[in-house]
Amino acid sequence: MNNRKKISIIGSTGSIGTQALEVIDKLRDKFEIIALAAGSNVELLKLQAEKFRPKYIYAAKEINVEGIKTLNSLDEIASNKENDIILVACSGKVGLKPTLKAIENGINIALANKETLVMAGDIVMKKARENNVKIIPVDSEHCAIHQCIKNISQVDKLIITASGGPFLHKSAEEIKHATVKETLNHPRWNMGKKITVDSATLMNKGLEIIEAHHLFGFDYENIEVVIHPQSIVHSAIEYVDGSVIAQIGLPSMHIPIQYAITYPERFEGIKSKSFSFAEIARLDFEKPDFEKFPCIKLAYKAGKLGGTATACLNAANEEAVFAFLDRKIKVCMIYEIVRKMLDEHVLIKNPSIEEIFKVDSDVRRKTREYISSLNIK
Repeated sequence: MNNRKKISIIGSTGSIGTQALEVIDKLRDKFEIIALAAGSNVELLKLQAEKFRPKYIYAAKEINVEGIKTLNSLDEIASNKENDIILVACSGKVGLKPTLKAIENGINIALANKETLVMAGDIVMKKARENNVKIIPVDSEHCAIHQCIKNISQVDKLIITASGGPFLHKSAEEIKHATVKETLNHPRWNMGKKITVDSATLMNKGLEIIEAHHLFGFDYENIEVVIHPQSIVHSAIEYVDGSVIAQIGLPSMHIPIQYAITYPERFEGIKSKSFSFAEIARLDFEKPDFEKFPCIKLAYKAGKLGGTATACLNAANEEAVFAFLDRKIKVCMIYEIVRKMLDEHVLIKNPSIEEIFKVDSDVRRKTREYISSLNIK
């Protein structure tokens, strides 16, 4: 009898996807891979397919692997009820539609795609409830909260930790003149360029606040961010009686990935070395400086506005980050650009998916046009 959990990975060639396959490689007797999907990195996808032998593959470019069927769309993966769980590990808005399709088909989701909940959290979570689908977060912070919560009705506050990024101990003047190289020099995590810039501006924490609001149903007033440079406490919750429960461990994405795809069970698999309180010796915490890192305030504002405000925030931020990476603007200008787009945004309070994608497209265009008009040299 085959009791292996059947899984597909959308975004198998990215950072989360490749680490997920490392986890699965150690748990071969626990998983059967139904499909692997990637964007343009077809060479790595071929290698993955040859090693893990999924039933199906999909890529944004033409691909062919002998003995494995090539699919024409991500929807085909998301509609396949063979899946027990789908890991949505791709970046960007491309993850939203297949996530919704999988939910409609009653397939549980391990979610590592921020845009899905930032752009359309109300719609996604409503559909998940209607279809009795579990959405298990992969982000280390939300995974930590998920692990801490036993009875959510007794939880008073969510506490999301942040490393503080490369600018934690820099002055506002130093940040103003920071280069792309300095911005990408994260002290703790090795991530993609876009999310590393978000970590430097602390916009990543803003996006995580919005995600936490949707995942756990908490008001924004009850979601707090605290700077914790060691990245040992991955997040915490406070119960109504004042008890605080935290999830701790050495920085490793293998652990939250494995938790999400094996939930509710736990296995040895890949793990960091055994945690030693004595070796860590000290843990530091401080409040975020909202003046030096104002992007967090923007995220709170967009989240409280609701509707299409968060889609606007996400689109404007992404375009501004791309412009910074292309050396068209300074990193300190990201906040001003996103604030302008949010201030000018005409809010749709209860948007459809089509309206969300239109807002995303319109805001991106307006953001690019505004950046071009600045004529920065």
